[in-house]
Amino acid sequence: MSFYSQIFPHLKVNLSSSVLWVTLDNPEQSNAISLEMVDSLTKVLKYADFDAKVRVIVLKGEGASFCAGGDVKAMQNKTGMFAGESNELRMRYIHGIQQIPKCIEELSKPMIAMVHGPAIGAGCDLAMMCDLRVGTAKSKFGETFVKLGLVPGDGGTFFLQRVIGFSKAMQMSLTGDLIAGEEAYRWGLLNYFVAEADLETETQKLAEKVANNAPVAVQMTKKAMKTAYLNDLHTVLELSAAYQGITQRTQDHFTALEAMKDKKAPHFQGR
Repeated sequence: MSFYSQIFPHLKVNLSSSVLWVTLDNPEQSNAISLEMVDSLTKVLKYADFDAKVRVIVLKGEGASFCAGGDVKAMQNKTGMFAGESNELRMRYIHGIQQIPKCIEELSKPMIAMVHGPAIGAGCDLAMMCDLRVGTAKSKFGETFVKLGLVPGDGGTFFLQRVIGFSKAMQMSLTGDLIAGEEAYRWGLLNYFVAEADLETETQKLAEKVANNAPVAVQMTKKAMKTAYLNDLHTVLELSAAYQGITQRTQDHFTALEAMKDKKAPHFQGR
């Protein structure tokens, strides 16, 4: 039995060619994040990042929603990931849901969010943690924590402004307004806006386009981009020199040069 054929609570996993499809599977609660989902998702992502068969990861939701964020009933009942008083809750966040942003931020494999419906609260933040987002007229994003008398406890203040800029992230965070469809695309919440009927097909095409590029170069480019966002020029140049030195001696680099000379599409091996 392969790793991906295991049962993962509140998660479905399917490896198709070099694309790993990961589906949040808690539709009765609109895919609200649970402790089981945190454990399943981080376990799968960490394994996939080291698996040479995986070149791209696609994250989507089961049912009508991408992800509703936190389970409101559990909040009200002070159960599950919302059990305990203030300091216990703080520790639950650190050792619970915050493991997701820590895991995703460390990934070298590109990650695409296929947002077919609402992505609310921590669900919005989860979509922002991904590298690219594809959606439709039914896609909705809401940084709605203030409407529940809360702050983003999962790193949303870090990720949202990296995607859409400080001013718009502040607007979403302070108003709790929902941004949907074409407006979400104009704001930069979505990289690609497609017809609802074409969502999965277009997401597959995008995943394959990324997967067909040289894997080592793709992964190092992603890491270099993330490093460049948070560091000074000297640090970025040092890392870029190292990464370029590595990729320029990969077989894939010479495969690409030969393919360019022969006017053919290269077939990369990831080495």
